[in-house]
Amino acid sequence: MESNAELDSIDLAILAELQKDARLPNKDLAERLGVAPSTALERVRSLRRRGMITGFRATVDTARLGRPLQALFALRVKPHTRQIVDPLRALVLSLPETITLFHVAGTEDFLVHVAVADADHLHRLALEKFLIRREIVHLQTTLIFKTEHQPIQLPAEM
Repeated sequence: MESNAELDSIDLAILAELQKDARLPNKDLAERLGVAPSTALERVRSLRRRGMITGFRATVDTARLGRPLQALFALRVKPHTRQIVDPLRALVLSLPETITLFHVAGTEDFLVHVAVADADHLHRLALEKFLIRREIVHLQTTLIFKTEHQPIQLPAEM
C-alpha cells in the first residue's frame, strides 16, 4: 500500500476535485489547479497507475429506478468457511436488489445494503433469497431512512 506522504498538494487537489465531479474535463481541472492541462492529465494518470484512483462511476438514484426502500441485512453464517462464504457472496452480489456487500468482523458476518420497491418486496427478499439458505443462522433487518455520503476522502493524517 502506497504511503500518503507521496501525495503532494496538487495530487490532493486532483483527488478532491474528481471526487466532487468525476466527469470534470481535464481543461477545467487544470484551470482549477492552476497547472497546464498536460500536467493535470499526467497527474491523473499517475494517480490511477499508483492505485489512488481506482475508477469512476455514475451514482444512480434507486428511488427513480422504482426501488425507494433501502435496508441493511445483517447476516450471521455458520459454518464460516470459504466453501460456504464464497458461494453466498456470489449469490448476494448477483441479486439485483444488492447495492453493497460488506464482509465484516464482529457479531455479524455480512452486511448487505439493498434497495427494493416496498416492504413486501423486502419481506420476500429476506424469506426467499436469504432465510432459505441453511448457512444463514440469523438475519436482522434495519431500514434506512436517509443515506448521506462523505463527498471527499482524504489521507488519514489530514
